[in-house]
Amino acid sequence: MCIRDRNKRLGTIVDLEKYPIHNLESPVIKKLVEKCKEELNEFSCSTIPNFILPKSLEIMNSELEKQLNEVYMSKESINPYLYAKDDPKLPIDHPKRTFMNRYNGYLNSDCFSKNSEMKFLYETEELLRFVSACLGISPIYRWADPLACHAYNVMEPEGILPWHFDSCEFTLSLMIQKPEKGGIFEYCPNIREPGNENFDEVKKVLNGDRSRVKQLKLEPGDLQIFKGRFSLHRVTKVEGNKSRYMCIPAYVLDPWRVNTPEHSKAIYGKVLPIHLERNVARTDGLAD
Repeated sequence: MCIRDRNKRLGTIVDLEKYPIHNLESPVIKKLVEKCKEELNEFSCSTIPNFILPKSLEIMNSELEKQLNEVYMSKESINPYLYAKDDPKLPIDHPKRTFMNRYNGYLNSDCFSKNSEMKFLYETEELLRFVSACLGISPIYRWADPLACHAYNVMEPEGILPWHFDSCEFTLSLMIQKPEKGGIFEYCPNIREPGNENFDEVKKVLNGDRSRVKQLKLEPGDLQIFKGRFSLHRVTKVEGNKSRYMCIPAYVLDPWRVNTPEHSKAIYGKVLPIHLERNVARTDGLAD
């Protein structure tokens, strides 16, 4: 697809009049990038309202609902590092031995059609360059994990996503459908960093200390940029009769890295050869 045609389709998805992400030299975008960069540095999170156009939201919602039967739903209890297996060698109150109920599902990235609205957006250089500018980090890469790189997240009524860290450094959250009640995103900015798990502070949050906890109430069409590998986060229980739909495109610092086999099995329902082939220790020293 030529640049002109790509920008034409991009303009049917993103509100380019308000957010001309295809032109990083635009004064509007330069101002937005500085705002996002400041918020990400201080709070590990930044939100851009009404980023996705209403018609595109309808298309994304339709894409997902047509494939709801392919969503992998999991109720497996997990710890904050997305493992379901206990380690009795650790102290009983260690965060790795804290397991929480989870009811959550994903339409895996390998289920998306070639012409998918979300797949197209994720694969554009325009979005990649914009996110990189907002983070103030270059280069960043699209995630190589074929199941998780741009999955749709589904939380049905009574669904809950407990406290956890992401395997990828950076995620976007695009609200597709808001629940009637609940489903609130909560996070603890920059609670860990490469080489420092900060288990004591993580343990405080797991035990109910809310002094570091922030809330974010997203609306359909909003875009959230988030440093999910370094910030403990969760989604509260979805209440009412309406499901919560999100898309969570992901970006990484290491273009080779994918999920561990254990993580992939627990969260996405299967393990592919790439997960076994690339299952080596993290260079940042942090647990998955």
